[in-house]
Amino acid sequence: MRINENILISSLTTMRLGGPAKYVIEIETPEDIPNAYNFAHQNNLSTFVLGYGANSIGHDEGYNGVIIINRMRGITDITQTNNDNILSSKKATAPKETSFYIKIMGGEYWDNVVTYACERGLTGIEALSKIPGLTGAAPVQNIGAYGQEIADTLIEIEVFDSTTNTFKTLTKSDLQFSYRKSLLNTTEKGRYFVISVTLKLSLGTMPRPFYNSIEKYIAEHHCTDFSPQGIRNIVSKIRTDKLPDPLTTPSAGSFFKNIYLTNEEADLAEGKGYPVHRGRDGNKINSGWLIEQAGFKGALLHGIRINDKATLVLINESAKSYADLAAARSEIVNKVYDKFGYWLEQEPEEIK
Repeated sequence: MRINENILISSLTTMRLGGPAKYVIEIETPEDIPNAYNFAHQNNLSTFVLGYGANSIGHDEGYNGVIIINRMRGITDITQTNNDNILSSKKATAPKETSFYIKIMGGEYWDNVVTYACERGLTGIEALSKIPGLTGAAPVQNIGAYGQEIADTLIEIEVFDSTTNTFKTLTKSDLQFSYRKSLLNTTEKGRYFVISVTLKLSLGTMPRPFYNSIEKYIAEHHCTDFSPQGIRNIVSKIRTDKLPDPLTTPSAGSFFKNIYLTNEEADLAEGKGYPVHRGRDGNKINSGWLIEQAGFKGALLHGIRINDKATLVLINESAKSYADLAAARSEIVNKVYDKFGYWLEQEPEEIK
């Protein structure tokens, strides 16, 4: 466990905003976790668990508490035997009818997990390629893209419960997944520290039809490889063409959540000519479309640039403070509501 003092949040988050955190503790073993929470308790300080920093926004005044960062890494192959016991194995060499399980430490970079699965021909997370972040954050907000969500494959997570100071296992049903939500960022926000994640994958391919943008790319580029690696290649290309790399271009990925609609609301929206995507995960309008139609594509507001290729992405081009970001956000949200009647909801979490 490493304890650091007065670390700028702007250096820990990809939006590059935020003043100093009083303490930043880096977790290197499971045994470090209770010690970190103990340290915070003894100093009467609040805690905030931070991952890669791609989905978190810092405030100018900083954070008068303890930011805890997971540095535990590693991926382990585990396969299911006929009697459903999960046992360790050196590599995925089981028969095709066998499900495949992988256990990932929470500090592992998420895209390494997708690479690992696709190289073994395992389907279930290939559409989640190139999502910046650590694995421990994946179940917190139920990450999803191009028709897949982490909830589709998650079996269980190992956590530290900071309320009871105990280690425990939470199953998929415990986590109460919904669109970009889980138990971990709603009713029990801040309670659990994710140690590891276990996923159930399988040999095969994603079912067609694929997500619209994938099908469009396939048609335009005459793609024929729909293996997990093939879909990963397509998704990676789509994301690279549309989305800035947060390591080189300050941003927080998709800044606003898409708008989900009931069937009745979707009918009304389509009646107004709005593009509604009806999928197995529900009816939705892409918030990027709303922002673009409101006239913000490529606009610069208070030092925040609205990406001209993916208008859900806000880029910190020259903003110096959280106030700049808040002002830009307010202009976008209010104009979209005035024009369409939908309130946009911010996706990144704020450190406060």
